[in-house]
Amino acid sequence: MENNEYLEVFIEESKEHIQSLNDQLLILENEPENMDTVGEIFRSAHTLKGMAATMGFQDLADLTHKMENVLDAVRNDQVKITSEIIDVIFQAVDQLEGMVLDIAEGGDGSSDVQELVNTLQAIESNQGFEKVNESTTNTSINTTNTATSDQAHFDRLDQFELAILDQSKENGFENLEVTVKLNDNCLLKAARVYMVFEVLEQIGEVIKADPTVQELEEENFDLQFHVLLVTKDSAEDVKQKILKVSEIEEVIVSTFEQVASAQEHNEEKENVEKQSNEGKESSNNKTTDESKKKAAKGVASKTIRVNIDRLDGLMNLFEELVIDRGRLEQISANLKHAELQETVERMSRISGDLQNIILNMRMVPIEQVFNRFPRMVRQLSKDLGKKINLEIVGAETELDRTVIDEIGDPLVHLIRNALDHGIETPEKRQEAGKNEEGHLLLEAYHSGNHVFIEISDDGAGINREKVVNKAVSNHVITEEEAKQLTDKEVYQLIMSSGFSTADKISDVSGRGVGLDVVKNTIESLGGTITIESEEGKGSLFSIQLPLTLSIISVLLVEVEKEKYAIPLSSIIETAIISKSEILNAHNKEVIDFRGKVVPLIDLKNVFEVPTEEEDDELYSVVIIRKGDKMAGLVVDTFIGQQEVVLKSLGDYLGDVFAISGATILGDGQVALIVDTNTLIN
Repeated sequence: MENNEYLEVFIEESKEHIQSLNDQLLILENEPENMDTVGEIFRSAHTLKGMAATMGFQDLADLTHKMENVLDAVRNDQVKITSEIIDVIFQAVDQLEGMVLDIAEGGDGSSDVQELVNTLQAIESNQGFEKVNESTTNTSINTTNTATSDQAHFDRLDQFELAILDQSKENGFENLEVTVKLNDNCLLKAARVYMVFEVLEQIGEVIKADPTVQELEEENFDLQFHVLLVTKDSAEDVKQKILKVSEIEEVIVSTFEQVASAQEHNEEKENVEKQSNEGKESSNNKTTDESKKKAAKGVASKTIRVNIDRLDGLMNLFEELVIDRGRLEQISANLKHAELQETVERMSRISGDLQNIILNMRMVPIEQVFNRFPRMVRQLSKDLGKKINLEIVGAETELDRTVIDEIGDPLVHLIRNALDHGIETPEKRQEAGKNEEGHLLLEAYHSGNHVFIEISDDGAGINREKVVNKAVSNHVITEEEAKQLTDKEVYQLIMSSGFSTADKISDVSGRGVGLDVVKNTIESLGGTITIESEEGKGSLFSIQLPLTLSIISVLLVEVEKEKYAIPLSSIIETAIISKSEILNAHNKEVIDFRGKVVPLIDLKNVFEVPTEEEDDELYSVVIIRKGDKMAGLVVDTFIGQQEVVLKSLGDYLGDVFAISGATILGDGQVALIVDTNTLIN
């Protein structure tokens, strides 16, 4: 395809328009009389159609065109929005999304859209769903909509178009209806239409065409078409200029009179400023519009689209710079040369600033993930027969794109779990004295160097007894262990592999998969998940994630002659303890740390480091945590805090216990990065 250079932009912008369609359709379902929302949906569909047609993706353009016709009928009060119509449009949007994804994966975006097209045509013509098959069986995708041929060409204009016409009169413009008839022997109708529009756009603004511009471009008309024009030229001047185009048989230009009701005029005046800013069509108040366009242009010029591969490449180069920075700092410290130390310190500050800029460039709002959930919740609530009010807070919270790419699926599992297991049916909620509509809150916020994502509901909560019984029957724990567990520890059991409390298997959940995957994925990202619940009141799932994964702050420690890096995000503090402070409980060494019993884990034993037995009186301990649990890592020496680049160990060493990666230190040595989450049970 000769448009390959634009393909990437087309895919990204198409995804944005599809997301906009999803968002606005959800609003429209709740506010079916909201014509502003209809206008937003129409504009997204119209733009998507034009882009697809330009790029040559005809099936995508055809389906969007039919969807656009339905929306146009809604705008003109020919069709009333119902839940069933929303369902059909959602199906069309899903189909469009699938076609765009196919194009993104190298396909041609073709799809069998005939059934959906037939349904949309039936809605547009007010036939009703039951007549779709019998009335549209032989209808082709490219059938011309000739409904307007039986009525006046421009007798139904929307508020935006009325506002333009009203404003044009106030500013001394003429509103003209232009009828153009081509010669019977005209061979290239679309070319002649293009030339006529070139003339019209030089002398004014085209407000509307009949047939539509799309149909004119596709030559889906006989020989005659009509245009609503705003201009300062006289009717005769317009006629003479059009007649200069060859193969034009006749041109009729007359003053266009549109009688609008007082209510329509009031509505149009209220909405004109807003819609003028939003619309792609031009207003006829030239001075005002030009200033608005300049302002918009100024804002737009401050952002650019950058291929993520380029950012990844930049990040990789900077990671190498961080390694060399550490090497230079060490050389400088060893040589103790004043000028060299000063230069290295300055370079360290500048590279630190550069690091912040690069990391911020990779940060994207989590709304890219959250945007998919309103639509998902709508469908699941229908499938489950439940009423759900989804509230999203903090969608503007930013995360590294690497984390964004991975966190979507875990959140899907948690939301499905909340809807299926958490929130009750309307009947059960009423019996419990609750509002029949359940509340699901999805919230994100920053705290220090972490991002927290919380999913909470006001449902039935977690039944401790039911979870314990299931865990015992599945041999996850013994009855004796169950008696020792706190409520929070019991709640964590639902994240065990193969664990499910569902009474029956459904399409939504109950197969014992999902929450264990959630836990594993989050921990692989260096995060943690905790659960709080109160039976009868609801549950809260809280996810803690690092802001970025590639460059992390660590505490370097030494075990014998080997160096290890412990992420600062998991460290509470360091301590030096005496041998006499070590106690024994359940055949394990523990210490009393601020009133809590903390088990000790000797890294020499974990990593089987060869050692000579020495009876030390003092121990260096790093206190780490995972959720509410803590442990003390016994090491030989604390080296100090440092920023390091996290490198993967590759496929062969990817499953080494308690190691999440490695880093290259300033002296060229390799330090293994400890995965503290695996050390705390």
